[in-house]
Amino acid sequence: MDRRAKDQWQTAVCDVTGFTLLEMIFVLFLMVALLGLVIPRITFGDNLSTVGRRLVGTIRALQGMATLAQKPVHLYIDMDHGTYWPMVLEGKEEKVPLDAAWSTPIPLPESVRITEFTAAQGTKTNGRADLWLYPSGRIDPVTIHLADGAANILAIAVEPVTGSIRVSDQRIEPLKPPPIPDRVKPYLQPLPLGGAPVPAGLRP
Repeated sequence: MDRRAKDQWQTAVCDVTGFTLLEMIFVLFLMVALLGLVIPRITFGDNLSTVGRRLVGTIRALQGMATLAQKPVHLYIDMDHGTYWPMVLEGKEEKVPLDAAWSTPIPLPESVRITEFTAAQGTKTNGRADLWLYPSGRIDPVTIHLADGAANILAIAVEPVTGSIRVSDQRIEPLKPPPIPDRVKPYLQPLPLGGAPVPAGLRP
């Protein structure tokens, strides 16, 4: 077999057996999503850092679920009972995810509790809190504080712009919304009966 024929044969074999970059990325993405589904259910211990990593893993797994299914995912957290669970928004109804791993709420260890949950709806220290994850990969900004029986704290914060998740063993102050410029405030007021509000500088 001459060199030219050998090169043609190798090219043909590569074309048949090789994987495209897009296929490899898709497989890797599926593997990460599957690991994200398994990791939140694995219990390594009841220490605060482990619970924090598990909660971060849950958020990332649900982010992947929303992206793959192209449906918003609603994460509920019951601060009084120390449990959390996701629901998938299909049309106007919320349904339990098809994966059996999410069929029952995930409990927090008795030694760890969520002390504060700050999202767009405000700050909660008890009751039920919730977080939205969107098909685009975006996550609503949220700051979660956990504590254990020894008064150690762990803070988890989702950045509003990048979607990155920051974890700290110190308190993270929730981001305040940017101030509204004075020239914009008149447009945010309720509409009068006669039509749109008129800025103060343009009033007769």
